[in-house]
Amino acid sequence: MGNLDLSTACDFLKQGKLIAYPTEAVWGFGCDPFNEAAVLRILAIKQRPVEKGLILVAAGSSQIAELLEDLPETQKQLLADSWPGPTTWLIPDPKNLFPVWVKGTHKSIAIRVSAHPLVQELCKQYGKPIVSTSANTAGEEEIRSRLILEEQFADRIDYIVEGELGDRSVPSQIRDLISGAVLR
Repeated sequence: MGNLDLSTACDFLKQGKLIAYPTEAVWGFGCDPFNEAAVLRILAIKQRPVEKGLILVAAGSSQIAELLEDLPETQKQLLADSWPGPTTWLIPDPKNLFPVWVKGTHKSIAIRVSAHPLVQELCKQYGKPIVSTSANTAGEEEIRSRLILEEQFADRIDYIVEGELGDRSVPSQIRDLISGAVLR
């Protein structure tokens, strides 16, 4: 994981471009969640409706501190106990800190603090969370091979971050912070 590679990836993100990068279990697509055109481009590639929303990944809870500040201590502790790690939480966003093109029709934002060193460093260097959605067409199998990623998507993404997948065999669990329900 070279700093030059991550620096280049961050430059692409700042320009509203799309990247692919290895996550804990599968290859993911990423972009700046506040760049509507970039998010809509990922959704078009995936053939995924905007209403479903997307997951964001962060380097640490400090990157989403404003979102967490009004949560009860018990919920903050739940997040602290599971992060960094493979749990994506649906966190209420009453202040609308995150745009509708990322949240979809939901009032919560789906966020994970990754335990993957490359993903953590990428978000740290970028300075904020990024979109993290599996690099595949909606409904198709997740991609675990860089070769397959390149074959299927190299002409539709702008940059591929060098690196290895983590050792997880399944994508992150998704849980609702309010109800505690496991959604995936």
